[in-house]
Amino acid sequence: MTMVIAAADFSQSDPVKTSYFCQMYPTYTTAEEAVKLVKSGDRVFIHGSAATPLQLLQTLLDRAGEVSDVELVAISTQGTINWNTPAIRKSFRLNSLFVSANVREWVNSDSGQYIPIFLSEIPRMFENGILPIDVVIIHVSPPDKHGYCTLGTSIDAALTAVRVAKTVIAQVNPRMPRTHGDGHIHISKLSAMVYVDAELPEVNYGAKIDQKAQRIGQHVASLIENGSTLQMGIGSIPDAVLQSLNSHSQLGIHTEMFSDGIIPLVEKGVITNEHKKIRPGKIVTTFTIGSRKLYDFVDDNPDISFMDVAYVNDTAIIRKNPKVVAINSAIEIDMTGQICADSIGTYQFSGIGGQMDFMRGASLSEGGKPIIALPSVTNKGLSRIVPTLKTGAGVVTTRGHVHYVVTEHGIVNLYGKNLEQRAKLLISVSDPTQREELEKAYHERFKKN
Repeated sequence: MTMVIAAADFSQSDPVKTSYFCQMYPTYTTAEEAVKLVKSGDRVFIHGSAATPLQLLQTLLDRAGEVSDVELVAISTQGTINWNTPAIRKSFRLNSLFVSANVREWVNSDSGQYIPIFLSEIPRMFENGILPIDVVIIHVSPPDKHGYCTLGTSIDAALTAVRVAKTVIAQVNPRMPRTHGDGHIHISKLSAMVYVDAELPEVNYGAKIDQKAQRIGQHVASLIENGSTLQMGIGSIPDAVLQSLNSHSQLGIHTEMFSDGIIPLVEKGVITNEHKKIRPGKIVTTFTIGSRKLYDFVDDNPDISFMDVAYVNDTAIIRKNPKVVAINSAIEIDMTGQICADSIGTYQFSGIGGQMDFMRGASLSEGGKPIIALPSVTNKGLSRIVPTLKTGAGVVTTRGHVHYVVTEHGIVNLYGKNLEQRAKLLISVSDPTQREELEKAYHERFKKN
């Protein structure tokens, strides 16, 4: 693979770091030169989450009018992306595998689309040519003395995308943590390297914890036994759960992602990973996002293994761990237990992600507990427990897969319950102001005679 060589512009970078990079690797180029490798008609995978290569992505979008019919494929992205101009929408379209807040309107526009797929199956889709990738734009830690960068905070499907793509463009950032696990990329695999000294996107989920989230966290924590292996989804509720686990012991982590909430539990010796069957003693994840403290925590930390999502989210792998507790959320749940977690009616809000991977994996684990945890009402006071899902809503977790449902009003277990029993149980953990309407719907459906 030919490396693009050009006079790089390091004017915004630390001069000491710049000197090191130029001496060690004189084959850096500018962002403008690097993105010229993208041609009209290409499908381009964008590295995601805290590793979103914002400078390269924006520089690519600035080529609107020079290229056409360029398809961008991404999972979760972070940071500001200035996509909403007529020229960009004409030259580029977004085909998203998960919908983050910064591209939500793009996905729901005439130049965006969404592919519903389990997170664990995205690498296979790249490998099998169902969604072939021409170009990958990644965000990596600096190369070591052997010439290896790492994918830093986000392995997910980027590792497979790098393996199958014809062209790999790397944003190399000294602030990107060097992580252990699968994500080592040798510079010989890179078609272009661009030095960018920039802070990573940060998210503080803990700051969003309110009284409802605290109560939900306490309820969920009561279900977690010592020695359990945890998976947490995205948001304030997982962090609220973690804050309620200080009295637990010998917990393990095998999760698609984690944030700052695990750090105190590691420091206190609550998380030890000693009972896990898969990589005992190690925290296993596929990506992470949080504060700078989190990124420093994972930097060169041999106790944390960042692995390919096809491995981390494989139900056959998940189930081997003991007492897997999967904690995920929902937009709404109907009275029979159908979980909508990715859309509001026909409006695409997020994605399937890894929810089903871990809900199923936890249910197959010895002593495992799949949990859906959600506030009983929206911020506007609308019930999240509903007689029927909104028209066009997507079912992410089927009623056959649902076990525990937790709100601030309590815990119910739907496993093995018939439809009428499920409705009664879910009404019992709904908001008291909504129960009259739900009771009415219950009688209309189940008490017709």
